[in-house]
Amino acid sequence: MMTWLDRYGYSLNWVSVLLWPLSLLFGAMVWVRRWLYVQGLSKSEELGVPVIVVGNISVGGTGKTPLVAWLVELVRGAGYKPGVVSRGYGGQSAEWPRYVTIDSDPYQVGDEPVLLARRCRCPVVVGPDRVAAARMLLDTYDCNVIVSDDGLQHYRLSRDIEIAVVDGFRRLGNAACLPAGPLREPPSRLREVDFVVGNGVARGGEYLMSLHGETAVNLGDSCISAALAGFRGGTVHAVAGIGDPGRFFDHLRRAQLRIMEHPFPDHCAFRAEDLHFREDLPVLMTEKDAIKCRLIAPDGCWYVPVSAQLEPEFEEQMLKRLAMVAMAKGIRRRQEDTNRGNGAKTKPDASRPRGEE
Repeated sequence: MMTWLDRYGYSLNWVSVLLWPLSLLFGAMVWVRRWLYVQGLSKSEELGVPVIVVGNISVGGTGKTPLVAWLVELVRGAGYKPGVVSRGYGGQSAEWPRYVTIDSDPYQVGDEPVLLARRCRCPVVVGPDRVAAARMLLDTYDCNVIVSDDGLQHYRLSRDIEIAVVDGFRRLGNAACLPAGPLREPPSRLREVDFVVGNGVARGGEYLMSLHGETAVNLGDSCISAALAGFRGGTVHAVAGIGDPGRFFDHLRRAQLRIMEHPFPDHCAFRAEDLHFREDLPVLMTEKDAIKCRLIAPDGCWYVPVSAQLEPEFEEQMLKRLAMVAMAKGIRRRQEDTNRGNGAKTKPDASRPRGEE
């Protein structure tokens, strides 16, 4: 199922040319908004703990969620206590922010947050207002690092480390902002982030991320798993409701599987009939789709979890940068506590007029 942006946003064509003036206007509005925050004219909320934002400048999936899961494991292994905030895209909850557990309803809080709660086993809070979500996270849990899943353009949340993920194969499309192209911000934004990660292919200055998943897990019983190689004997149905379904289909092909493609829109609200096909063959889907299909999937459905793998240099640079940020925030916090303590001990001079204190 090819979207409008897939059709016109990744090449230079007559549609994108006609929309180019609107694209320039959109890019200018985005630039002004960011400039206001950079200059301090619009206020960003400081949280007192290191905040790592993982996002992208293009519409659609680029592999952010596997990177967030990888980061959580990395910082936890280094002795930090991470928590995750996310927008909860697609969630229909009437109240925000919301805590997310492994048993949360993905139609209420979003599919990716539930996936992260299950994979990361750390506190997860979602809400369109990421500042409110982050404050709820800090008020409730003993977290000293916050990882934001997406939110590169959510400038009201002050951040210390920005990581932009780029689709290594599709790149930035025709390099135009919406609506002529797939970009939320101009390509120059990538020069301002701390790290650029290329999913699948990395170009100059980028760190390579590769996704690995060689095992399928049964939706009916997660204790049952099978190697992807075991499905090579016949054809399988491949279901993907993610930003770029082709990435999942290519993953199965690299495992030498013969597949029948069934692409769905990102964050699709699956129905039971969507998983019933005329050909009685095994059904393989992404882990994100399995979060929503677990209760409606017929027998013979499997999902393929993937894990991110990054270069050792990225891991080293990431932890070094985080340590510097954590140290600086710790010093600042101790100084503020000292200042507050001194202020509490110092009594105003009763002989001075109140307005001059």
